[in-house]
Amino acid sequence: MGKLTRRARAKADYFGFVGAREWPLAASGLGVLLGIVTILPSAVGVVLSIVALALGVATFTRDVRLLRRRWAGFEFTTIAAPFPVAELPPPAAYPQAEYLSVPARGTALVSAAIDRELWSERHTVEVAGEPYRLPPALKATAPHVLPLRARGRLLFNGPVVGMRGDPLPATGARPAPIRLHRARFFDAVCSNELGTLRITRTDTGEEYDLRRAELTDSAGALRELSSSSLADHVGVSTVAFTTDGKLVTVRQSALNAVSGLLLAPSGSGSLEPRDLRTPDGGTRRFLHTAVRAGMERELCEESGLSPADVRETKVTGFARWMERGAKPEFFGLTELAVDSAEVARRRPVSGERLYSAGLTLFDVDLPAIGAALAGGVPLSEALPQRLWEDGSLPLLLALRAAAAWQAARV
Repeated sequence: MGKLTRRARAKADYFGFVGAREWPLAASGLGVLLGIVTILPSAVGVVLSIVALALGVATFTRDVRLLRRRWAGFEFTTIAAPFPVAELPPPAAYPQAEYLSVPARGTALVSAAIDRELWSERHTVEVAGEPYRLPPALKATAPHVLPLRARGRLLFNGPVVGMRGDPLPATGARPAPIRLHRARFFDAVCSNELGTLRITRTDTGEEYDLRRAELTDSAGALRELSSSSLADHVGVSTVAFTTDGKLVTVRQSALNAVSGLLLAPSGSGSLEPRDLRTPDGGTRRFLHTAVRAGMERELCEESGLSPADVRETKVTGFARWMERGAKPEFFGLTELAVDSAEVARRRPVSGERLYSAGLTLFDVDLPAIGAALAGGVPLSEALPQRLWEDGSLPLLLALRAAAAWQAARV
């Protein structure tokens, strides 16, 4: 029943999003239906109803033609080439920033200095009063993009949290609060997720490339999140270790929209508005407490663990996922209070079973990985081969950040 309910909800979210933008067509269709229903058994009523029905059919036919013309007005091409890091240098404000590219998985902008700043847990947050709205250029393509992205996948228009600020190191005083905003997942699909699409208008041949139109600032570098116009929904991922030292990973199913059939972190998803609230209904003031709440929620949903099974989570890293509109991603390290045998008996909550094919546990020596990375060994050689070959980009980045934090503690 859980799977059927989620499939029904995915369809309802999809038709609701499209219908809200194409309501004139729905109104015309309703007029045709009412014209049929209101045919009365009298001469005058029949004549009036036939006239109303004819007008409704004509209007409806016109609207269908206009809709088909508009929906055929764009051509979409997948950009298969690696992200052009040489053409888009990191923001000048990002210290020690570098691009990390993983074949067939993606490209991330990382900064060891920003990671270390997160360890200090100094950043506060404030939430915008108004929800995110798609800018006009992206709103125009939204009805065309969503059907393309939803094909063969289950997408839900759930609430997410976006980010308008960068967790940059600050000298002396506490950094300025990072501004967050409420958004919906379809806002992200129709903005950030255009990062691998080239959109061409069929009537003019004009091309729209999100990487150049939305990600590039006036100096030709990557925009900071503070000046972005995208939804920039916050990703949260954590790698959890059992009491006997096993790494917990989630095998993603083919229905997963981003990392299908790859190994994912122990908990991975998007920050949600509920993560900004404390258990007693208060508001979280610090970035690390909100992000940690999202990580632990995702961990419990995807692994079947309970909050009582989680001993502690540390926020260890930050990155921006370039192929996904340079969206922000946070990474953590979770210490569990249960062993691997207990974890192996757990199952994800019913709503996550469509996306998870089960759990896989690995022996991973984080301190050794951290020492190797500190010594200049590439991530591809520092990680166990199976994890490097089958791991999703969030898993690889989460292990990198956790290993660096472990190495710094020695």
